[in-house]
Amino acid sequence: MAERDGSNGALSVRLHERARGAGVALNAAVARDVVRYFRLLRRWNARMNLTALDVDLAMDRLIIEALAAAPHLPRGAALIDIASGNGSPGIPLAIARPDLRSVRLVESRARKSAFLRHVVREVSLRRVVVETARYQTLLERPELCGAHDIVTLRGIAWDADVLRELGRFVRPGGLIGLFGNAATDVGPHLRAPMEAVASHPLHPSLRSRLIMLRASG
Repeated sequence: MAERDGSNGALSVRLHERARGAGVALNAAVARDVVRYFRLLRRWNARMNLTALDVDLAMDRLIIEALAAAPHLPRGAALIDIASGNGSPGIPLAIARPDLRSVRLVESRARKSAFLRHVVREVSLRRVVVETARYQTLLERPELCGAHDIVTLRGIAWDADVLRELGRFVRPGGLIGLFGNAATDVGPHLRAPMEAVASHPLHPSLRSRLIMLRASG
């Protein structure tokens, strides 16, 4: 396994295999940069235990799901990704969608935000900034409220109150993109004027989906 997954070429082949299996289109430029990100993630994970890392599952969950979600983002959007942690979905989205106006990665833990900054430098993601803070702290900065077109969120607990708070980051009519699965039920957590507007399948074997909410009218 180590040899198969060790080099950029081997990882690229594996990535293309995983993408084909999930029905996700993948061009050479995107593949090159997500492989660079993935190699950095594996290296830092070995040193810092950022996340449990089975290669195939990590590719599916951290990269393929994000690439499947990328076509559903608004064109030219300003995106803010909450609790970015190991960099997904924010970093693969920034790679796959060079038209995005800006990508803000929010991570409260210093060692994980240090990893995110390292990836941003190494992969030359010039439109990406990293904030080492809890999202609640960022809501105290007036210039960030209503400054984004979409919020993305995965891997942390949310409820009606959290969704309402996150909605403050986006402009009127902006979106919240929740990375969930077939069992995710947003209905009990929606409060007017927030509404569910779409649900996009991401990875067939993981039964994952991107649930899009409109945060305000």
